[in-house]
Amino acid sequence: MKISYNGALVDIENAPCTEAGWLIGAGIFETLRTVNGLAYAFSRHVERAQKSSLIKHLELPNPAVIETAVSELLHAEPLPNGLLRISFDKNGSWAAVHLPYEPPTKAAKLRIHPQALISHGETIKSYPYGYRLAILEEAKSLGFDEAIIASTEGNICEGAVSNIIFLIDGKWITPPTSDGVLPGIMRGLVLDYCDVKIAPLHLSRINNVESAILLSSLRIAQSIESIDGRTLAPSQAFTEEIQAMALLHSVG
Repeated sequence: MKISYNGALVDIENAPCTEAGWLIGAGIFETLRTVNGLAYAFSRHVERAQKSSLIKHLELPNPAVIETAVSELLHAEPLPNGLLRISFDKNGSWAAVHLPYEPPTKAAKLRIHPQALISHGETIKSYPYGYRLAILEEAKSLGFDEAIIASTEGNICEGAVSNIIFLIDGKWITPPTSDGVLPGIMRGLVLDYCDVKIAPLHLSRINNVESAILLSSLRIAQSIESIDGRTLAPSQAFTEEIQAMALLHSVG
């Protein structure tokens, strides 16, 4: 398999990466959905990576260099549905990998993760990513598709690897980044183009949630069937509206 390493196409075995394409060590990353060689919201992802690099004091290549390298990679490793991950390490190296991805076809079942998150405000996409993936794997081992994480203050943050929007009191809301939420790319698109507002949601009100949708750069939007076994109202119509909006505003 070919990957892009520091802007050059190489065999993955010849780059300091894991089998899944993660650079060895620590740094920041972006994960994008691709469909037939088109990357969703590419410019938004690069902009977020640049902001994260300032926080982590990392040096990133020029966005045009990243775009050219990604274009070459998508041509070399074509997929109808793909996961494009671009990682940047603390030493100035960077890599992009394009892997197969199967989008979800059913509504998700969520659990509430029993351990609270100590919130330090808005989060960034950084690796190693093991802690969040472990929460997701634990949820899956128990028969769920994702987990809701709450802060030590009792406010709902997000999923292990997703943002969430909730229908409560007849209004769609998503928690503020100040509660320990990642400023997700699809979350940003939904806030820009859909009738969704930012508002805190305390865990004590979880049973007042009427409907909910998972948002992420990979799944785009996925209806939530239930939370801890409590069935929610269907949200397929709004889910499809978000998916159509994402296609319109993030692929050019």
